[in-house]
Amino acid sequence: MAGHSKFKNIQHRKGAQDKKRAKIFGRLIKELTVAARSSTDPDSNPRLRTALSAARAANMPKDNIERVLKRAEGGEGENYDEIRYEGYGPGGTALIVDAMTDNRNRTASEVRSAFTKYGGSLGETGSVSFMFDRVGQMIFPSDVASADDMFEAALEAGADNVESDESSHEVTCAPEDFNNVREAMENAFGAPEESGLIWKPQNTIEVSEAHAITLLKLLDVLDDNDDVQNVSSNFDISDDILASLT
Repeated sequence: MAGHSKFKNIQHRKGAQDKKRAKIFGRLIKELTVAARSSTDPDSNPRLRTALSAARAANMPKDNIERVLKRAEGGEGENYDEIRYEGYGPGGTALIVDAMTDNRNRTASEVRSAFTKYGGSLGETGSVSFMFDRVGQMIFPSDVASADDMFEAALEAGADNVESDESSHEVTCAPEDFNNVREAMENAFGAPEESGLIWKPQNTIEVSEAHAITLLKLLDVLDDNDDVQNVSSNFDISDDILASLT
């Protein structure tokens, strides 16, 4: 799940980071399969470079990666359609659901059902994405560098912004610069805790406890869907409400 950084903390508290490895690998394999359609040469295929980096960060076995690339080279890879759903969740929160599927009707039905069940509504393409920026993101633990050192290194690497707090440094850059920035930052500070292309909200919406309960249920259902790759949102749940839910 991508979106407001506070969801990272929610994931830790709810135990959602303990997802089965098979689910994580399944999503990475889909991304590798789609990324390798145009070329299996990462030097000429930036999307594949990003996908390979994510697969290695998740400790996916090398054999698994090579199997996907060999199938792609032979034109045998599964044919997934990429679909983006946009809509509103509880409390007026905006959600973007990125999916890869071999059955558009099934995925659309399941995503629509989840929104409806938990007080949301799907909109047209573009109905909420204008409230987000597509960026490359890297998150490093706070103890790898001071905020000033991280900022200087990110600036030199070509990043656009750094936001630091007591637990982490969040580096963002333009999508087309992502691979170069990530590689430069990784050389300087080691592998990031998280990295990838995300939908970053321009502003966040604070939600009440009642809306937070329903919203988290919706996010869980979407995240459990095998066709869903990522969910991004602009919610902000206060620490007090978050503590009451755990």
